[in-house]
This record gives sequence, C-alpha cells and structure tokens, in this order.
Amino acid sequence: MYFILDKDMIEKSIMAYLPLPSRGFAPTVPLNEIVNAILYKLKTGVHWRLLPVKALFSDKVLCWQSVYYHYRKWCLSETWKNCWIKFLEAHKEDLDLSSVDFDGSHTPAKRGGENVEYQRRKKTKTTNSLYLTDRQGLLLVISEPIAGNHNDLFNIKVQFEVVTTTLEQANIDVNGLFLNADAGFDSKDF
Repeated sequence: MYFILDKDMIEKSIMAYLPLPSRGFAPTVPLNEIVNAILYKLKTGVHWRLLPVKALFSDKVLCWQSVYYHYRKWCLSETWKNCWIKFLEAHKEDLDLSSVDFDGSHTPAKRGGENVEYQRRKKTKTTNSLYLTDRQGLLLVISEPIAGNHNDLFNIKVQFEVVTTTLEQANIDVNGLFLNADAGFDSKDF
C-alpha cells in the first residue's frame, strides 16, 4: 500500500533540491502535491492515465498529463538525479558502508523504451541495470540502463565509473570500500 508522505517530509527531502522555474507559467497547485503524485505513480506502478488525481490534490486538480509533464521535465534536466545525490550526501552518516553489494538486473520492458533489446533467456525484451547497495541493502546508485541483450559485464568499466562518480558527487569516499559481487562479475576488465 502507498503511504502519502506528509508535506514537511516532501519539502525537506525533495522540494529543497528542485529548481525554481525560471520562465513560463507557474504551477497552479503546490509543487509538493505534484511531487506526491509522481511518487504515487512510481510506487504503485499505475498507468499515468489511471493516476487518481482527484485523491492526490487538495484544491485544484491537475490532469495526469500535467503531472507527467513535470516528471518528464525533471527527468530530462537530471533534477531527480541531483536530488538523489544531495539526499545521499545529507544522509551518508545513516549508511552502513562497511561493505557494499554490486549486482545487475534484467528487467522486462514489454512496451519498449530506450535501451531495450530481446533476451533469449527471458524470452522477452529487457533492459539491464547495475545496482550498488550498502550493507543494509539500501540502494545507493543505479547505472544507466543498457540493452537487455548484453550481460552484466558489458561496458563494465564505464558503467562502474558512473556508479563511483555518483557516490563521489555525494561526497562518499569510494577508496577502501569492500565490494561484494557475484561470480558473474569475475573478469579481468572489472
């Protein structure tokens, strides 16, 4: 079940890192309600068209297209990534970095999208991403998705550099981290 984050939590953890619009029309509803609608969609997996906007907005109700517009705009400008980096930096003392776990995941992408290819083993189109978590299993970084017809070691130097660069941007020292990875990552390149 999805729990609505309270206004203070959204303002403290997310809104502080969102850029203020420099031009165009100002949103007609509070930005924290738009962020909450986006989080609802991401958590529940509901289709954008089926987003329960009447339940998510207090006074004026936005249509699902407006919520999607803000989500897409913040994705393209890397606002979400910057929010995540600043959030990691602010809460790095809560992380258990005595060891980190590294793994990949092939995720079905039946409706297509960017970086999607057919994978015989799964018998469907997939996309592949690499994940780094702390000892508690809390997600630290996810790599850029790559086409699903590649294994986890495809372009591993570049993918792992993206992961470590994101941690360094959050002022988390990557030198001396004890890295756990399964046997699939046992290669000379890695």
